[in-house]
Amino acid sequence: MNRSALWSEALGSFMLFATVIGSGIMAETLSGGNGAVALLGNTLATGAILFVLITMLGPVSGAHFNPAVTLVMRLRGHIGTSTALQYMCAQLIGGILGVWAAHIMFGAPIWEVSEKVRSGIGQWAGEGIATFGLVLTIIGTAKTRPQWVPASVALYITAAYWFTSSTSFANPAITIARSLSNSFAGIAPTSVPGFIAVQFVGALIAHLASEAIFGENRKDIA
Repeated sequence: MNRSALWSEALGSFMLFATVIGSGIMAETLSGGNGAVALLGNTLATGAILFVLITMLGPVSGAHFNPAVTLVMRLRGHIGTSTALQYMCAQLIGGILGVWAAHIMFGAPIWEVSEKVRSGIGQWAGEGIATFGLVLTIIGTAKTRPQWVPASVALYITAAYWFTSSTSFANPAITIARSLSNSFAGIAPTSVPGFIAVQFVGALIAHLASEAIFGENRKDIA
């Protein structure tokens, strides 16, 4: 296992999750109760950091920062099972540390549990579609315009924050981490299993759809 790749996934998740939570706290503080303005601030920060992180760390680890993406890359033969499992652990650990770092920066308790319930058919459909679109964007752009992957992913998430009912978590690790922040970007622990289930379903459907749309794209693993 390439240790640089593992550190890349941990650090990238740390920075991404810290940005999501930190910008959510900042946006909620400055928006004066205007939810649309708060969401806009949260959106712009998330899209911007995604572009930076994927551009910087993509050549090192692939810049997954997301267990659903890692699972699909394993199924497509781009990484091995051991690497995939280590990536997922690094993403979750780095991401939770990023949430706690955001809390420290903004003077919130390091340990919190979100009270923000996100549940129901509409929210689950939003998450499934958000994750489907994200994974399809990654696979399709990597196949047709690889140099555009950072911009495509950043722009997709920017759009998905607004066109999905769930505001596009699209990431099982960030879903767990966001349950540990009782802030604008939080999610109640009771809502986490439903979100994670539909995220993986959306990712798997995107994997299958990509085979039909973009053709075979597997690599052999030694």
